[in-house]
Amino acid sequence: MRLLATLSTLLLLYACNFKHQEADVIFHNAVIVDCDGVGQEKAEAKAIAVKDGRIVDVGAEHSIRNAYRTKELVDVKQAVVYPGFIDAHAHFLGYALTKLEVDLVGTESFEQVLKRAKAFHDSQTSEARETTWLSGRGWDQNDWDVKEYPTRAELDEIFPTRPVAIRRIDGHAVLANRAALEVAGMIHTLYMEGGEIVVDEDGELTGVLVDAAADYLLSFKPEYDETVKRQALIDAEKDLFAVGLTSVVDAGLDVGDIRLINEMHESGELQIRVVAMSSGTESNIDSALAMGPWRTDRLIVESIKFYMDGALGSRGAALLEAYTDRPGHTGYLIQDSAQYHNWLEQAYEKGFQACTHGIGDRAVRTVLEHYAKILGGVNDRRWRVEHSQVVHSDDLELFAQSSVIPSVQPTHATSDMYWAAERLGRGRIRRAYIYKDLQNILGILPLGTDFPIEGISPISTFYAATVRKDTSGFPAEGFNIDQALDRNSALLGITVWASIANNNDSEVGSIEKGKWADFTILDRNILTADANQILETKVLRTVVAGQTTHLWEN
Repeated sequence: MRLLATLSTLLLLYACNFKHQEADVIFHNAVIVDCDGVGQEKAEAKAIAVKDGRIVDVGAEHSIRNAYRTKELVDVKQAVVYPGFIDAHAHFLGYALTKLEVDLVGTESFEQVLKRAKAFHDSQTSEARETTWLSGRGWDQNDWDVKEYPTRAELDEIFPTRPVAIRRIDGHAVLANRAALEVAGMIHTLYMEGGEIVVDEDGELTGVLVDAAADYLLSFKPEYDETVKRQALIDAEKDLFAVGLTSVVDAGLDVGDIRLINEMHESGELQIRVVAMSSGTESNIDSALAMGPWRTDRLIVESIKFYMDGALGSRGAALLEAYTDRPGHTGYLIQDSAQYHNWLEQAYEKGFQACTHGIGDRAVRTVLEHYAKILGGVNDRRWRVEHSQVVHSDDLELFAQSSVIPSVQPTHATSDMYWAAERLGRGRIRRAYIYKDLQNILGILPLGTDFPIEGISPISTFYAATVRKDTSGFPAEGFNIDQALDRNSALLGITVWASIANNNDSEVGSIEKGKWADFTILDRNILTADANQILETKVLRTVVAGQTTHLWEN
C-alpha cells in the first residue's frame, strides 16, 4: 500500500509537469526538414511549438504536445515542413508594379508584342490613355524567329501621341516610340556613356535603348503614386506567399520606397520579410549613408546595390573578349571607377553590405578587384556579386581571397541556354552559370529568381539548380549538367544559405529554437521526389512568425 501511495504521488507530481509551458500554436504530425546545416529530415522531430512568433521547441510529437498547452493545434498531416523559403535576389516592388502593365512575357514575335500592347491600351480608361505612359515588360527577341531588335516604326503608327516604353525581359533594354523619346529630349541623341542608343543603317533611332540610355528615358516616366504602390505590394505579397516565400531580397529600391515598405510593415498591411538593397543612384546612396544601416523584425536595410554592367541578352554585359555574335563589342562598364571605389569605402566605414550587379566576366573581375582593395582579405562583411553569370576561371580565387559571396539565379541558366552560346561561343559558355564551382568557393551559394525577369517560384529555382532543364525536360541530359547543384545544396540555397548572404541567419533560414517561426509546407519531400515531379509540388501552407499567410485550397 505504501508503494502504491508513493507511485500515485509521483505520477501526480509528474502529471502536473505535463503542459506546464504555453505556446501560441503547435504544428504537429509533420515531416520536418530543418536545414540546420545538414538539410535532411530529422526522424525524431515531428512537432514545432511557437510562442510570440518564434520557435520555442522542436521535437518528437509526444514531447512537444505533453510539454506545451496551446489554443491552436495545426495537424500538418504528414506534409513536409521546411524553413520559410527565401528569394536571395528579386524585385518585389518591380514585380508588383509590372502586374499593372502590359505583360509581354512569352511573346513569340514582335507582332504579338504589338497586339498585346494595343489590347492593353484599348482596355484602359480614356483618362489613363491621355495621362499615363503605356508601359510593359517581357519581350525577348531571342525567342522570335527573327532574332533582331524591333524598331519603333509600328509603335509610332499605332501610338502617335501616347508615350510608349516597353522593356525587354531583362529590364536592361527598352523599346520607345517617338512620343516617349520626345518627352525625354532624346529624339536626336545618338550617344550616351554607359549604354547604347541603337540606330538603323541610315543613322535613324530605332527606339531601342540599352542600359544607361534606357534608364535615362525611363526617368521621365511618371512615378506611380503611393496609393497605387501600396495596393500593388499587397496584391503581389499574396502571390509570393502562394509559392512559399516568406522572405525576399528586393535588389534595388529607392529610399522612399523602402520607407513605404517599413510603414506597411508597421501598419500590418505587409507581413513578408524584406531585405531592401538601396539602389545605387547618387541620391539613394547619399540618403542611405546618411541614415546608416538599420533593421526591424521584418525589414533589413543594411546593403547598397551597385550596378557594374548590363545583361547578356541585350549585349550590355561587360566581357573580357568581344561577343561572338557581335565582333568588336564587349558590352559596358556602367560605374565610374573612382566614384565606385569611393562609395565602397564609405559603405565599408558605415557598416553597409555592398552588393554589385556583375554579369559579364569583365564586370565580375572589376568588382572583385575593387572589393579586394577594401576588404583586405578574409572577413565576415558578406559583400556580394549579384548574378556572377560569366566568371573567368582565374577569378574564382578572388572570391575566396576576400570572402565574397556569389549570388545566382538558376532559372537564368535554363532561360538563357537556348541562345547564350551564340553570345559567348562554345568555349566561353563553359565559364557561364557555373553554380557548382561557385558553391565550392565558400561552401555556400544563395539562390534567387530575379523576378519579374523570371517567375517567382522557389520550386522552379530548386528544379533549375538541380536538374538544369526547362519545364518540357529539355535538354535531355541537362544544360552543362556538371555544374548542377545536389538537392541538399539547392535547398540550403533557398533557406539558410540565403539567410547567411542576407546577414540574417540568426533569425531565419532554419527550423531551430529561438528563430522566427517561418515555414513553407509542401506536399512532398523535394529532396527525394522524382525529378520529373518536382515542378508539380504544391505549397500547402506558408507561415510567417507563426501566422498562416497562405493555405492551399483544393
